[in-house]
Amino acid sequence: MGIRLGDNQYGKAEVRLVHINRDTDVHRIKDVNVTSQLRGDLEEVHTIGDNAKCLPTDTQKNTVYAKAREWGGVGTIEDFALRLARHFVDEHEYVHGARQEIEEYSWERITTSEGPHDHAFARTGAETRTTVINKEGDKEWVISGFEGLTVLKSTGSEFHSYPKTRYTTLPETNDRILATDVAARWRYVGTDHDFDKVYASVRALCLDAFARTHSLALQQTLYAMGQAVLEAHPEIAEIRFSMPNKHHFLVDLSPFGLDNPNEVFFAADRPYGKIEASVVRDDAPDAGDAWKTVPGFL
Repeated sequence: MGIRLGDNQYGKAEVRLVHINRDTDVHRIKDVNVTSQLRGDLEEVHTIGDNAKCLPTDTQKNTVYAKAREWGGVGTIEDFALRLARHFVDEHEYVHGARQEIEEYSWERITTSEGPHDHAFARTGAETRTTVINKEGDKEWVISGFEGLTVLKSTGSEFHSYPKTRYTTLPETNDRILATDVAARWRYVGTDHDFDKVYASVRALCLDAFARTHSLALQQTLYAMGQAVLEAHPEIAEIRFSMPNKHHFLVDLSPFGLDNPNEVFFAADRPYGKIEASVVRDDAPDAGDAWKTVPGFL
């Protein structure tokens, strides 16, 4: 029986980096979480413990901090991740592939009685901006997105006409709360884009479609969000969503002699429906290894 080493990668996970731009008295903050992983000639380190071609994970961590200084900051997380991937692959002959994943946490200036403060900030919301860069030789793929975007509609959502079995207890409804935590990731065509501008547009398009779509199912809303993004952005080949259905159940107040005209709900945290799908452009180029190391999506 033959035994061999399969696909592998290694690196330093969750390198927390905060960069303060002090070029003016009005400071700017960039708060990110970087995971660096490399692929290459790693047969011997696994099989016989020869570290000659194993760049230490600590070196990868230090590189993240050093490059933030050398490059004058982080910039967009996509550009920073691309530059890191190119550095590791181009500067080390025994490294042929790199995966760089970055999460970005948003801060806003605290507004005082005198206006926005120059150097005091507050974290905003639970939403996190994400990117995953894969580089294999000369090939590069950019996956960007966000997670933790919590949205809710208090009406404009129905769910009915579904199959019934002897185990079905869910009542049909033509007026329900629709709520979800949107996680989205999209694959770019190429790597030369205004990533900040596209990110802001995709987020706005998703929110607009969620709000304006009269929903007969969360799946329908998901597709409408993806369709809106692809129609507006030819530089995006496909977009994938993972959206839990955050159920809100009407509370029976009749034991207390009270009616409940869709006003009082129990917000259940589990179990929950989980809807995942991709919306793809017909002429999208082959994805290659773009999604190979992006967990949690179809």
